[in-house]
Amino acid sequence: MTQMKEIRLVAPNFACAGIETLSLPAEVASAFDMDWDTVIFDVGGDAVGATAVGRYHQDFMELEPGALEVLNVVNTRRPLAGSVERIIKLQEEMQIHSRLKITGMINNTNLAGMTTEAELRDGYEMIREVSERTGVPVAYTSGKKQFLDAFLAEGHDPKYIGTPIAIDTYMQRDWDSWIHSLGDNPSNPRPGVYYRTDMA
Repeated sequence: MTQMKEIRLVAPNFACAGIETLSLPAEVASAFDMDWDTVIFDVGGDAVGATAVGRYHQDFMELEPGALEVLNVVNTRRPLAGSVERIIKLQEEMQIHSRLKITGMINNTNLAGMTTEAELRDGYEMIREVSERTGVPVAYTSGKKQFLDAFLAEGHDPKYIGTPIAIDTYMQRDWDSWIHSLGDNPSNPRPGVYYRTDMA
């Protein structure tokens, strides 16, 4: 017999619009008021998002011991997390603004469709040093199965890998489809940046 599970997304109406804000919709409070199996707060990995979730500090403190994980999802290919020092600085800022202690890191180093096992390997080396310097453990390493398997076969220290989680991509962006269509039709122009010169 198949069981149905409800997944509810709560997000500001202007999410992904490039607007930085400290406000969250009132519906976020349902995370504490209703009997959910699991609740995930994705606050963007910087001081702005950490400040927004910091308003719920007292609600987090009232959870049962062990019920809360505060995980820093690290992609070392992003400029803000491109060095050990930057990752440590970001973590310190997030802890100050959220008033929550980070309990673990996730190595999610990737370059979207250009990812290989090299991304996980480079992320592993950097995150390992962060862990050694801060004491924050590596809880998980995530990546597409083919790259994750290749990375794990290299024999790295499990202490700095945590639990491996194989993931897959279900969302296709419009520009991905457009770029793939160019390969199917040689008469199409090559992708690139184009500037209009016919504007008054």
